[in-house]
Amino acid sequence: MNRPTASATGRQHAAVVYHPVKAPPDRLRAAIIEHEAAHGWAQTQWYETGSDDSGRAAAESALACEPSVVIVAGGDGTVRTVAEVMQGTGIPIALVPFGTGNLLARDIGAPLNDLAACVAVAFSGVDRLVDVGVAELDDESGSRRTRVFLVMAGIGLDAEMAQSTSAVAKKHLGWFAYVAPIARSVVANKLFHLDYRIDGGRVRSTRAHTVIVGNCGTLTGNLLLIPAAIIDDGMLDVVMMRPAGRFGWVRIGNRLTLQGLARRSPLSRRLLQQTPDHHSLAYVQGRRFEARFDAPRLIELDGDSFGHVTRVRVIVRPGALPVRVPA
Repeated sequence: MNRPTASATGRQHAAVVYHPVKAPPDRLRAAIIEHEAAHGWAQTQWYETGSDDSGRAAAESALACEPSVVIVAGGDGTVRTVAEVMQGTGIPIALVPFGTGNLLARDIGAPLNDLAACVAVAFSGVDRLVDVGVAELDDESGSRRTRVFLVMAGIGLDAEMAQSTSAVAKKHLGWFAYVAPIARSVVANKLFHLDYRIDGGRVRSTRAHTVIVGNCGTLTGNLLLIPAAIIDDGMLDVVMMRPAGRFGWVRIGNRLTLQGLARRSPLSRRLLQQTPDHHSLAYVQGRRFEARFDAPRLIELDGDSFGHVTRVRVIVRPGALPVRVPA
């Protein structure tokens, strides 16, 4: 029998989309029951993600019940899938992060490793309208898929990490699970050719090891990759890693380290401001990014691999998704 919706009872209610492996529901259920009673909400409805669709069917079922908020319990991939369904509907999502990176949760200041605090935010926080990246992906056969992302789209090292790092390794090793694929990629240092343009401008050509289109600026391991990226500024920030040999990687590593330190140290901020930009790490910004590759390249969106593409078109939808954050 179907449970009554908020419109039928006159009371607000929440929906939970949860990854059954990453987010065992017992503790989460107890916390949610406590808060729904305290706030006078109707009974929460629960939707488990499936292994075959990464949670899309669960998210669509949650949307159909017209909830006041959708609580997403899982990693960045689960959040991305739910956002794909919820963006543009006006229904906010709330994060209960259980993944390895939890990059969106870190960016918006959501509580980490504190389930009770996350649930409290879902029921009593405020909504922040964040941007959504939309990527059109063309493959060798000429077929096209459209997917959204909230954190980053990556071609090169980022995509190789997403494809080659197992879920088991990430669960047990965390950030260290990425050490081996990073080392292999740096040693090989294979650059690829691409033609790209920003906001319909002139087409430019370059060679790069990695291209990342960012909505957020911080990578796994708390590395600040894109200092200018702000999740609600209506802009996309693109970074191209173009190291000339291993010394180029040293310069990239030094720059990323300095950018990370600059968030906490006034001295490091002054050093960063005085450090000139260099060819190995190039930044561009705009509302639309298009690129065509000389050969099919792996691509990832928010840590999930989406296979090989020959061309990508990325746009930003400003403020398309309300995300509940601490008041």
